[in-house]
Formats: sequence, C-alpha cells, structure tokens
Amino acid sequence: MKIDLIIAYIQRYEFGHERDFVPPITGIHLAAITPAEHSVRVIHQQVDKIDLETDADLIAISFFSGFALSAYNLAVEFRKRGKLLVAGGPHVTYCKDEALQYFDAIVTGEAENVWPVLLNDAANGQLKNIYTGTPCDMKDLPTPRYDLLPNRFFIKKVIQATRGCPFSCSFCTVPSLNPGFRLRPVKDVIRDAAYDQFEYWWQRKVVWFWDDNLTIKRPYIRELLKEMIPLKKWWLTQASMDIAKDPELLDLMKKSGCIGVFLGIESFGIESLEDANKRQNKIANYSAAVKAIRKRGIAVMAGFIAGFDHDDEHSIIQMADQLMDIGIDVPFLSIMTPFRGTPIYNSLHKEGRILEDRNWNFYNGYNVAFVPKKISEVQLLQAHRSLWKKSFSPRYAITRILRGLFTLRWGAFLLSTFMNTFYCYKRVKRNLPIDMTQREDIHTAVAPILPSHRELVQI
Repeated sequence: MKIDLIIAYIQRYEFGHERDFVPPITGIHLAAITPAEHSVRVIHQQVDKIDLETDADLIAISFFSGFALSAYNLAVEFRKRGKLLVAGGPHVTYCKDEALQYFDAIVTGEAENVWPVLLNDAANGQLKNIYTGTPCDMKDLPTPRYDLLPNRFFIKKVIQATRGCPFSCSFCTVPSLNPGFRLRPVKDVIRDAAYDQFEYWWQRKVVWFWDDNLTIKRPYIRELLKEMIPLKKWWLTQASMDIAKDPELLDLMKKSGCIGVFLGIESFGIESLEDANKRQNKIANYSAAVKAIRKRGIAVMAGFIAGFDHDDEHSIIQMADQLMDIGIDVPFLSIMTPFRGTPIYNSLHKEGRILEDRNWNFYNGYNVAFVPKKISEVQLLQAHRSLWKKSFSPRYAITRILRGLFTLRWGAFLLSTFMNTFYCYKRVKRNLPIDMTQREDIHTAVAPILPSHRELVQI
C-alpha cells in the first residue's frame, strides 16, 4: 500500500510561519517501523501543503487535542475521495468515540506493537475499528526516517532514548499515555545520533533528544553520554531540576556536547506548584540550579504555565522579571490546558469548570479552555499575552543574548541567539499567539461527518 502519514496542525500565531525549529518525532518514527512492502510519505501540516488528491491508499493522521479539528476536517475531505482513514495520538487515545466518527480505525496508546498488524489488516480488507497499543519495550527500534523530512525544519535529528516519566504532574498525560520508564539500548541511540545524511552542517551537528525526562536513570545516562563524547555532537534534552545537584553528571553533559536543557519550572508560586503536583521543584533553589547548569556553558530553556488556581494577573505578568532574574536563556510560556487524561482535567470537570462551548482549538497551549479560580478567562488570556510580550521584548531578548555571549559555550550561545531572535521578531512584528475567541474562521466546528470508508465501499 501507499501510505501518507500526516501530522495535523492548526496555525497558532497570527501570521503563522512556513518553517519551524524542530519536527515532532512521531511521523518519521512511524515511517521507520512501517514494513518494507509499503511505501510511505510523511507530511507535516505546519510546513507542508496537504495534497487532497494524493494517490495514497491509506491516510494516517496523528494529532493532539489542539489540532483535532484540523485532523477531522482533513478526514472529511479525504473521505469524500474514498480514502481509508486511520488516526492516532494523544487526543485519539482519550477521545475514542469522537475520533471513530471520522476515521475507519484508530490506534490508542503506543503504536509500535500494533502498527504492522493494522497495515496487514488494511491490506487484506480486514481493518478493525480499534487497535490498542501496549507499552513498547524500546528494543530494536529502527532509525527514524530523516530522509522524509523537508528542509523547512531547522533541526532534523530528533531521537528518543527513553520513554515515560516517574513524576505525575497534574497537567501532563505522559504517566497514562506512556506508563512506566523505559530505556532504549545505548548502541541503538548512538547509531541514531551518528546519522549524518543531512544537507546542512548544523543538521548533522545537533541532536535533539525527544524525551520527557532523559536523565532519570543515572547509570544509563552516564553510559549514554560517555558514548556520545566521540561523536562530537551538540545535543539538547528535557530533564528535571535535580540534575543541578549532580555536578559529576553536569560535567559529563558538558563533555559530551550538551548545549541546552529544558526544565519544567512551571511557576514561581508555592501554591501553584502544589496545583501542578510539582512538589519536587523548590523555588528557593531555582537560581542556584540554573547557575549550576549555566556554569558549564549549557543554555537553560524553561517552561512556565499561567492559570493555576492560585495565579492572578500580577503573579503571571511578574514571571517575566522573575525568569530574567534567575538567568533563564529561553522561556516557553503557555496557558494551563486541561487535556483529557490528566488529573487537572478530572478535577476541573468534576467542578464544572471546563468551558464546554469552546472547541478543541482552545487546547493549543495559548488559549483558555476552563474557568480560572481567581480571575476571569479574559483576564487570564490578557495576562498571558502581557507576559509573552514582555518576555520577548527587544530589551529582554537582547539582554539574554548578550548574557549568553559571555557565559555560554558556542553551540549554546547560537541556540539562545536563534530562539530569542525568533520569538523577538514575532513580538516586534506583532505576530502574537492567536486569540481563538476573535477568529470566527478557526472557532467554527468541524465539517459534517460523511459516511465511513466501509459505507462508501458498500454504496
């Protein structure tokens, strides 16, 4: 069969952009585990034009909740053309009945163990409605199909060494979507990190670990990083703040080429951290932790979330100054989003605080889908936009760049400069995150449901 793997997307900034920093690993990983008898293409809706007249026999679309309406509208259009439709991803896992209205089959959970079975069933006309994936043991996974990525991604080498996270943050689906904590064999990870068939030097140089918490298992990460040293790559990852208390690990990270670490700091409020079930974060330790990492010349990227029950307008906007004070190189600023499958969704739903009249477009991390406790939905949105605009103002962006010039290693400085310039340019051009309440074209519901592929065949 000919298969099109589509990663759905809906524009999140006013003017959008045709390029992006790094691709998700989903499409190229799924392509890699596709049996050789099938041909496959990977299409990222964010940067690629969708060909509705494709000659593919099967269309597989992966998406999370913020992009669900785009996926459903694509499904409707492909169904008009008689295509066989399959869906997977976090949204599908938690909204099975809804997704089955638009797709002939869905994959829930992790796809590795069921994807070849699904394709075999589809080829033989025996496709089932639901394929329930089980946790993958992470062994013998092939190298992602980097050759299928367009050059519109600045970084291409995304790999995964571990899966899962031992923490249970209230806003995160990982504990239920990817249960446990599993490790790939080091030799397989090194093989992928060594892959160099890219056009540009930085695409060969940079390795982005698409892990939720790479450094949890200390013996494993030490073994992996020692093997990374001879490759002489620059690499980035996501980790928990406890790495700052392990100077030996930090030194090894530096020696192996680490240029950036993403920390889920989330908030500067003690009560908000309790709302997030992020008790492992200690506000008093933020500055020292960031300093310890940056001492090795490693850039610190950090996520901050606005909208926990104890947040108000002042505490949200104040984060712009606080993240500057502790030395964050690149902030990532989002609004608390109650995704299905998370404890915070369950709590808000039980309290009747989910805004049921707001469609999935509001679940993109930049809009409000629930009733805040201390402020209104409008106040939360405006406070987040003020935080975003202040954090990426020319003054703050240039300050972070200049600070990095004298403190970061060369690769980390380039990373900080690129990302701060990228977001500052958006700020100057007023290319702000879209307020979905003001966009009727995006706020509209999905297109009408059409007959399924089976029904079309019978007709």
